[in-house]
Order: sequence, then structure tokens, then C-alpha cells
Amino acid sequence: MPFFSDQTFQNLQASDFQPGEYDSCTFTGCNLSNLNLHGSSFENCTFKNCDLSNAKVSGVSLQMVRFEHCKILGVHFNSANPFLLEFHFDGCQLDYCNFFNLKLKKSVFKACRLLEVDFSQADLGGASFVGSDLSGTVFDRSQLEKADFREALHYRIDPETNKIKGARFDLEGLPGLLGKWGIKID
Repeated sequence: MPFFSDQTFQNLQASDFQPGEYDSCTFTGCNLSNLNLHGSSFENCTFKNCDLSNAKVSGVSLQMVRFEHCKILGVHFNSANPFLLEFHFDGCQLDYCNFFNLKLKKSVFKACRLLEVDFSQADLGGASFVGSDLSGTVFDRSQLEKADFREALHYRIDPETNKIKGARFDLEGLPGLLGKWGIKID
């Protein structure tokens, strides 16, 4: 399998992508939508302004991967290799992605749009969702202790079915925590 280290790939198309091991590489302006990444691994890599919508990540290793202003729709990250899985998303569109049952402690979802995302049974202890839109996102039996939801919008988290001790919320976010009980906050 080819090994790539400290390289920059610009405007790469899915048809030009070569499966391999990528270490400390940068992908800028690449369109990798609908690409099957099976057999590849990414360590300390950065994706900037890329489209990875509907990419297949089954068995793919994603260690300390950073995504900046990327479009990542419908990706089932729960099928990726869970070993040392670590993400940092900044300004990304992550609608309809699946993070079911993943260990994502201290992962960052900063100023992202996460519509209808599934975080059921995920370990998000210490994760940050600062400034993100979480409309329709599912948190069910999720570990959210010490997670940061300040400036996040439209989330609905049931404190009875999720662990939220030490999590940080704004006053504006109270309806997302109390909605289950029909409490109205003006």
C-alpha cells in the first residue's frame, strides 16, 4: 500500500484518489464525495474546503484528523476503525452523519451544522459543540459529561437518558434540556 507523508493534495477528484496511508497530509478543495475510502488510513491529516459527502469509511483509520469548512453529508463514521479515532471539525456541514456508539472524548464540533446527526450511545465526554446547530440531532444514552454546548442551537437533550454532569450550557439552551417536561421559558 502506498505511503504519503507531509504532502498537499489540491483539487483532487474522487477518480484521482489513490488508497493508501496518509500521514500529516493536507487536502484542499478536494471533491471526494461518494468515494469508498476502504483500505486507507489518515493520521494527523487536515481536510480544508473539501466535499466528502456520502464517502464510505468502513474500516478506515482516522487518527487526529481535522476538517475545516468541509461538506460531509451522510457519512457513517460509526463504521470507521474505532482505534484512536479523533476528530476536530471547524465550520463543517455534517448533516445526516452517524457517530453511533463511538468513543469521541474531547472531539471538537465548532460552529458546525449537524442536522439529524446520530450520537446515540456515543462517548462525548469533554467534547465541544460551541456555536453549532444541532437541529434534530439525537443524543440517546450518550456520555456528555463536561461537554461544552455554549452558543449551540436547537439541541434537545434528555437529562434522564444522557449523562450530562459538568456539561456547560447557556441560559438560552435551557429549552433544549427542559422541553421533555413541557416547561416554557420566556
